[in-house]
Amino acid sequence: MNDLIDVLILILLLTLFGYSHSVLASLKVKEFIRRQFGKAIAFYRLFYNTLSLITLYLIWEYAPHPSLKIYKLSPPFDYLVLIPQLISLIGIIWSFRYICFKEFLGLSQVERFLNKQFSADELDERMTFRIEGPYKYSRHPIYFFSIIFLVFRAEMDLFYLTVLICFITYFYIGSVYEEKKLIKIFGKDYEDYQKNVPRIFPIKLFNNKS
Repeated sequence: MNDLIDVLILILLLTLFGYSHSVLASLKVKEFIRRQFGKAIAFYRLFYNTLSLITLYLIWEYAPHPSLKIYKLSPPFDYLVLIPQLISLIGIIWSFRYICFKEFLGLSQVERFLNKQFSADELDERMTFRIEGPYKYSRHPIYFFSIIFLVFRAEMDLFYLTVLICFITYFYIGSVYEEKKLIKIFGKDYEDYQKNVPRIFPIKLFNNKS
């Protein structure tokens, strides 16, 4: 019973995190920030990322940790899981090659602001749309490779399993809201992209928008 309560509390905390994370990333919130603070929105992306990391750390550190053991791989299988983890890390690095990592973190925006080259019209980031590298096979390859990295684990308990399921769920739901924003920005080009490239997993099931 204690494990069930701990799981429910953990799900609630992660759901609140996912909801607030998506709301703060929405165009409505960013446009509100721009109206209130003008070009100072250049600092918003860095603030958003920092707040997300701190919140996740607090949840990981202080949320209930249901400790029921699911499995523990014995040698050599505990080492074999390192292979897909390594491949997924390479995939994440590959994916970041096609976006500006400093822009993703929020550092480029601050740099442009300090150099008086920032335009408030770009909100908190300069959006780019490139169909190259892994983005030819998945619209969200960083999510895909992150899932692979998280799934392959030598030891699994109820806490980690709950977090894993919540993250995978958030990746999918978050991508839905993210793509609504991208359609507003890039229009038909992005809609055509949705038709030809799967959402997260690089396989075509039912229709390519799923």
